[in-house]
This record gives sequence, C-alpha cells and structure tokens, in this order.
Amino acid sequence: MDNGVILIDKPSGMTSFGVVARIRRQLSNRYSKKIKVGHTGTLDPFATGLMILVIGSECKKADLYSKLDKSYEATIRLGQVSTTGDPEGQLTDFSNIVPTISDINSTVKQFIGEISQTPPIFSAIKIDGQRAYKMARAGKEITMPIRQIKIYSLDILGYEYPELKIRANVSSGTYIRTLAEDIGKALGTGAYCSELRRISIGSWSITDAKNLQEFGIID
Repeated sequence: MDNGVILIDKPSGMTSFGVVARIRRQLSNRYSKKIKVGHTGTLDPFATGLMILVIGSECKKADLYSKLDKSYEATIRLGQVSTTGDPEGQLTDFSNIVPTISDINSTVKQFIGEISQTPPIFSAIKIDGQRAYKMARAGKEITMPIRQIKIYSLDILGYEYPELKIRANVSSGTYIRTLAEDIGKALGTGAYCSELRRISIGSWSITDAKNLQEFGIID
C-alpha cells in the first residue's frame, strides 16, 4: 500500500505516535521501501479506539480527516478529580455527594449544543509553537485558549455511582476529558474520565478497524 488510509483500533497504554511508528515500520518492511505514514488526530495513551492513518500522498489530506466529527464512549468517575483529567494523573478525593439519576439527566442536558470549552493543559495543542503537555511537564504556566465546540448528542449508557457511562457525538476539537471534568463541576462532585473509546470519525466506524495484532504487529 503506497497511498490511502488504514483504520486502526488503538490499544490502551500506547501513544498515537507509537501506533504510527509501528505501522510505518511494518509497511516499510513489507514493501522493502520507506513508506510515509501519518495520523489524523491523536488519542490519549489511556484511550482506545479508532485512528485513521494516512499513507503516502494521502498524508497531504490529514487536516481534512482531522476536522471530521467524532463519537466516543466514555466512563466518567464521580467523586474524584485528576491532575490530567484521566487515570494517568494524580487522583484526589473531591466529594461524597451521590447524584440521583434525575440530577445526572438534567446536568448532562446542559452540555448539548454549542458550548465553550477550555482544553486541558496536558494536551497536544501548540502554545507559542510548543506542545502544551511539554510545557506543563516543564512546570511552565500556561493559559489555554477557550474554544467553541459542538456536542450534537450526549446519551447516558449507564449510571451506578461513582461511574457514569456516556456516548458523545461531538465536533472536532472536543476534549472528552474536559467534558467529564465540567460535568463533575456542574454536579458538585468533581470527576475525571476513567475510560475513553473513540467509536467513529465521520463516516468511518471502529467496526471496520483492525487491531495491531491483526495488522501483524505483536509488540
């Protein structure tokens, strides 16, 4: 394959760049030449799910893929907060409030539509030419730009305190980690995103993706 796209189901515990590097090495070995491979939007290391990789000349169209709407399934853990908004950060107990399902329903509805969102400092967004997460790790003060995003639908898949499971259909640029934190703030419980899975990008679905083992990668 010299050009085109590959749909990959990213495993948890691996960076998006790690996925790209493995696919690039596999294809280059398979075709005995250097194959250009890029991604069209990162997933956090703890997250799983759909990544669209672009191959060869298709790399020039990466931005077109990255701007597509996306859908996710996530588990939000109430009662605790995380320094990174996910399980990889330092966790701190925040509240022992136990919201009712009525509280959950009314709060979640507040986030549907066009809303303002402040991306997490531990993200790949560039600030003055540098990745925000690198600046954060270096202890630098960062002011993240507020952005307008759209949440087309937000469905509750299940709720048993402290875990709230949701499915979100959102515009490009939406951070589910931040959405989880904002829901926790609105409930007064605090929250972080404990599990995250991307299930679609535009018309592409996770059901059409291959995991790394199916692609011949075993490390």
